[in-house]
Amino acid sequence: MRAFSLLGIGSEKYPALTGVRALGAMIVFFDHFPLWPAYHLTVNVMAFFFTLSGFLIARIYYERAALTRTWLLKYFVNRFARIYPVYFLLLTVAVCLQHDFTPWTLITNYTLTHALFHGTELIMQPSWTLTVEESFYFLAPVFFILAKRHSFWAPFALAWLLLALALAVYKLGISFLGTPAFVISTTFFGNFVEFFAGFYLALALMNQEKRGALRLAGRKYTVAGLAGILVLVAAMIMVYRRVPLDLRAIMLINNFLIPVPIALLYWGLMREDTFLARLLSNNVSGLLGRSSYSFYLLHMLIINYVSIPWLLPFMGNRPLCICFTLIIVWAASVALFIFYEEPVNIHIRRVFHSKDTTVGMQQTLFPVKT
Repeated sequence: MRAFSLLGIGSEKYPALTGVRALGAMIVFFDHFPLWPAYHLTVNVMAFFFTLSGFLIARIYYERAALTRTWLLKYFVNRFARIYPVYFLLLTVAVCLQHDFTPWTLITNYTLTHALFHGTELIMQPSWTLTVEESFYFLAPVFFILAKRHSFWAPFALAWLLLALALAVYKLGISFLGTPAFVISTTFFGNFVEFFAGFYLALALMNQEKRGALRLAGRKYTVAGLAGILVLVAAMIMVYRRVPLDLRAIMLINNFLIPVPIALLYWGLMREDTFLARLLSNNVSGLLGRSSYSFYLLHMLIINYVSIPWLLPFMGNRPLCICFTLIIVWAASVALFIFYEEPVNIHIRRVFHSKDTTVGMQQTLFPVKT
């Protein structure tokens, strides 16, 4: 219990959302290393993460956001400290394992611009989502200022305009942004609705917190969110069963429809006392949730370079190998979080004095220790 206390586990402002991160990471794991080779999940897990990111960044930084040099410096330092150190370490490991030293590949992967260029190699396959995240981080201060001066719909309209411009770029015939399908599926411009669903949720929650009591009786929002997600997942299954595959329907559901019930589910998890909220809020879920970023980047390295070439032939039982791999990845991820990710994050923030309340909230999911 003392270990949980030292790490700040259980002191999060919205603990159930920490558990969502852990659950999402495991779903990604089983999608990349399924118990049966031909079976893959049809759930758009990244929509859950992108919506959560939109919520968290808005909840942490919206109220203090300012287009000043001091605020922007501290804001970007915080985002760098949280994202880049673990990515740099594991990317370097992946480069050494793959022996790929092509300059363009290295430059785009190390600068996290690789998922903006169609056809560029991803040294770490899951890392395309970090380019999407970083694009939102870069644009978020502008979105926040617009929302403050006008309303939520002003930055939302700007995001639609950016999507239109991104879709127009493909006519230039260059690799940057590539094709319309690439823009919609792989870039922030095609995934902005997910982030804005979280952004809208944060604004609604801030208004509710200012009015007083946050807790709601019952479970209607949680149930409604889950029901909406299940309906859209069922629709996705039907789409995937049709030949030829309807890519427009997939993009409509994944990028523009499913964020709505996801935001509704998060609203319920934060405000309603349900079994699911309690399950996602316990200390074990908290620790795994806080280690989920390391897990997300690490799992494919262990699957590709340990489990498939060594463990699977040795064990001869795929489900057993996969379960054993899951334990290994979680153990390694927790260790990486405790001994590298969090200490480096805290150190960088201390050096740049970027953890104070003039930048944003100190505690949402992850408390920042002084």
